[in-house]
Amino acid sequence: MSGAGIGVGAADAAVAAAVLLLPNGELESTRRPSSLAYSATQPLGRMLARAGRQEGVAVHTVQYRVRGWNGERADLAADAAWAVEEVVRRYGDVPVCLAGHGMGGRAALRAAGHSAVTSVLALAPWLPDDASGVEPLEPVEQLTGRRVMIVHGTTDARTDPELSYRLAGRVKKANAGTCRFEVHSDGHALRQHHDEVLALSADFVFGTLCDRAYSRPVADAFAAPPPLGLRMPLAAGFGRALRP
Repeated sequence: MSGAGIGVGAADAAVAAAVLLLPNGELESTRRPSSLAYSATQPLGRMLARAGRQEGVAVHTVQYRVRGWNGERADLAADAAWAVEEVVRRYGDVPVCLAGHGMGGRAALRAAGHSAVTSVLALAPWLPDDASGVEPLEPVEQLTGRRVMIVHGTTDARTDPELSYRLAGRVKKANAGTCRFEVHSDGHALRQHHDEVLALSADFVFGTLCDRAYSRPVADAFAAPPPLGLRMPLAAGFGRALRP
């Protein structure tokens, strides 16, 4: 089995912060990672790299050893944790945002315990059914003190949005810096409102890594008590005024 890796990242200034993109994966598999899942992270990666270059934000995509979570092995989370260590080795004590989609969203949430991680962005995260009794509850202690944003399409047929809502509720009890946005009528890939999701992601990432001011909807989502701040609708056209 080949080792995990992180793709090339660049910044104009000395690296002051880093984003690790975690591609989607599968529940059980020892096959090589999917090139399609890797490619799906690139629009977000390119946008974040371009927008954060002058502030020294390096953006890397994690290259997993295998594509499966694989039960208690939690291979994707282990690779994410390794990648955080690699960022620290390369750049020193810089803040890190973990940003993952699907099974990569679960890996981002699970690997957040490293002291370098300051924020987690989980897009349509795959989560086990916490009411089934088949698996233990997904841990949340590692998210204490981090900024956490979950984004989920309401018509996602691959990962249940109600599971991410329930997890967000558990996280919010121990961590006030948690919010969740619902993308109405969008599915797992969040394609229908792609531009809005990218703008929301950038708002969160740069707000947590670069001390930029959050937009009003994001600030309101963090401040609102449950369930309002955990069912915040992503408005059509979000971020349009910020685009050239």
